[in-house]
Amino acid sequence: MKIEKITFTQGQTQEDIHFSILIPTWNNLEHLKLTVSSIRKNSRFNHQIVIHVNDGSDGTLDWVKINIPDFSHSVANVGVCYAFNAAASLAKSEFLLLIDDDNYVLPDWDFYIWEEIQKLGSPYFAISGTKIEPRKTLNNCVIAPFDFGSNPSNFKEKELLESYQNLPFADWNGSSWYPLAIHKKMWNLVGGLSTEFTPGMYSDPDFMMKLWQAGVRYFKGVSQSRSYHFISKSVSRVKKNNGRKQFLLKWGISNSTFRRFYIHHGEPFMGFLNEPEANPDFKRRQLRDRIKRLITF
Repeated sequence: MKIEKITFTQGQTQEDIHFSILIPTWNNLEHLKLTVSSIRKNSRFNHQIVIHVNDGSDGTLDWVKINIPDFSHSVANVGVCYAFNAAASLAKSEFLLLIDDDNYVLPDWDFYIWEEIQKLGSPYFAISGTKIEPRKTLNNCVIAPFDFGSNPSNFKEKELLESYQNLPFADWNGSSWYPLAIHKKMWNLVGGLSTEFTPGMYSDPDFMMKLWQAGVRYFKGVSQSRSYHFISKSVSRVKKNNGRKQFLLKWGISNSTFRRFYIHHGEPFMGFLNEPEANPDFKRRQLRDRIKRLITF
């Protein structure tokens, strides 16, 4: 019996593309349309857009077939790990840009990330844009709360475009949030997203840890590269994996330890990072994580 978990469609080769933009989506058509529209309207450069369609029975698959030359499709939701990996297999650029389907990218968002990459001259980086969100969360890497709408139907696009540049924020450390740019060499070196984290909880910090283990020490959030994030609820529709436990058992430390002591998540940008300093605070966290790991076992 032939089983095709995911099918792939590749269009004609595009010329002069900078990023291959990878977008997973799951029956979220109106958000997806707005994301794609903003990329085409507000980007300075030409990009390849690659979409993975989970299910797509809400009309997403039909719309993608007409509007997006390069896409993959699964009849059921396979989660973001398989989705991003499938889309990446169709990428034509050296540079991958991972983004959610509920982001509206703002003018020249791509220029500021591209400018940062060109300064480095190396594939060893993870560079994020900075999101504006309608409400405050525990994520200190976003500009919030600035409410320009909760969905496409009440989106205050004009107001956002008039004011987004005036919201104060600085470059930050600990890139791992989308939009996220990486080099295809690094993606291939670490094997993309780890599918054991399906449907995707904690696959982001796991990916950052894999990059760290591969030698990446440049994790930058670029303040000038901005997008508006609607914070849609796709994640509430899935049965979540216990990513926190998986991360702890896989790496021997907790995600919070990794974010705080390795990539200095949310702190003012400090350039290339070093190995964690073996100070008393870090040693206490290591001991705590070892105890937690034993208890988890």
